[in-house]
Amino acid sequence: MLTIGQLAATAGVTVRAVRHYHHIGLLPEPERDASGYRRYSAQAAVDLIRIKTLADAGVPLARVDALLHAEPAEFADGITEIDAELRRKIDRLTETRHRIAELTGGERLVLPPGVVALLERMRGLGVSEQRVLLERDAWILMQALEPRAMPERLRDKNAAFDDPETLRIYLACDQAVGWDPRDPRLDRLIEDLDAWEIEHERDGGRTGHRELVVSRISESSPAWRRIVGELARRARLRQCPSGSDPIR
Repeated sequence: MLTIGQLAATAGVTVRAVRHYHHIGLLPEPERDASGYRRYSAQAAVDLIRIKTLADAGVPLARVDALLHAEPAEFADGITEIDAELRRKIDRLTETRHRIAELTGGERLVLPPGVVALLERMRGLGVSEQRVLLERDAWILMQALEPRAMPERLRDKNAAFDDPETLRIYLACDQAVGWDPRDPRLDRLIEDLDAWEIEHERDGGRTGHRELVVSRISESSPAWRRIVGELARRARLRQCPSGSDPIR
């Protein structure tokens, strides 16, 4: 006869596990003997080993009892059914893993491959992750508000990164994110950006998604906020025939 500790050791489980099997009715709990101890038979050890084997194989504890008392054919059918359930579960978990893997590069869930490739190109060019994520948000907004404009905008963006001067200015803006808005280096950067805007004849009007993007960029950095504000002021001046700022 075995004590509960000896029984647990025989099956390679903990005493706590044995008591749990008692609680859920998988393993009968013997009465205490005259000395107050519970003593387990060899059959109890065999049953516990079978319980552990089935549980380790992935059989739900709720189904172990039926299998323990099943005839050979019924046992085989039960195992086949459990195996099919496990396969379905594995398929679901595999799909979940694929979706989680996609989440690590979140843009892949909501943006077309061409835009994802552009974002990866930006990372390769040395653009900071903060600026890449802002760019990603801009594309998400465009896809929601102006989806038909995306192919042309994507071509323009890739062409811009092909131009050394445009890339230089873009990277300079990226580096300015942490500058003090009174930093004199911003003056030169604003001049460069304004000259670029004039040379490329940027449309001063803003579409819905561009308004949101400009707002998002301005929130990200006081230096960028100053750049955006100054460029907007200069654009207004160029559009005003008198040459005076209409806002003042």
